[in-house]
Amino acid sequence: MSDETPVIVVTVAAPVEAVWDAMRDKEKIKHWHGWEFDGLDAEIDLIYFTAFTEDSGTHTLEIQGGDRFVVEPHEGGSRITLTRAPHADDPEWDAYYDDITEGWITFIQQLRFALERHPGEPRRTLFYAGAGDRSTGPAELLGLTAAVGSAYEADLCGEAATGRVWFRSDNQVGVSVDQWGDGLLVLSHVGATEKKPNGAAMAVLTLYGVDDAARESIDKRWSDWWSPRYPSTEEPPPAE
Repeated sequence: MSDETPVIVVTVAAPVEAVWDAMRDKEKIKHWHGWEFDGLDAEIDLIYFTAFTEDSGTHTLEIQGGDRFVVEPHEGGSRITLTRAPHADDPEWDAYYDDITEGWITFIQQLRFALERHPGEPRRTLFYAGAGDRSTGPAELLGLTAAVGSAYEADLCGEAATGRVWFRSDNQVGVSVDQWGDGLLVLSHVGATEKKPNGAAMAVLTLYGVDDAARESIDKRWSDWWSPRYPSTEEPPPAE
């Protein structure tokens, strides 16, 4: 990414009020933000409800750090525009700037998926991240190369899966997965750079209607596939 301030724009087939509510209700934020871990509630409080300003009339939210969301009417629903905060003068913090931008792309697409496909439904999630001296990302390794909107069939770590490609960005691809209760798989990959000499890869699995046993089975297959290809060799970025 360049030093320019990134702007992320996503259209959602849901009314502005529904999108805004999903962004300002703590329980509903848990339906799409990030993934399950012990500190999720604290992370949501920190990002969305600490040092923030909001205008419910214009559906504008600025969170700590200066990231600014605007939700506006758009044909067929709403448009979310996120303008990232400018780069700071802190080299240590700026080292994570691109990672945070990539995270927002994932989160807003998860928000869109939750509202369009599973409004009000709880989810289960799995998360994997790592580095590795590889030029090929997990989407390519799993054969998820179809265009946005296209149907696919793939072997997802030992599970025959079907669905459609939900979105693509420069470094990410998201696909629906019929076998996960119409779930969502988001995969990202950044090749080797000066900041990340070993590159970086991530996977977020969103599951619906899946019990603990099924989740554990999926986790086992994915962990066995992921760990040797993208070992965890870097510390995670700090919270927002």
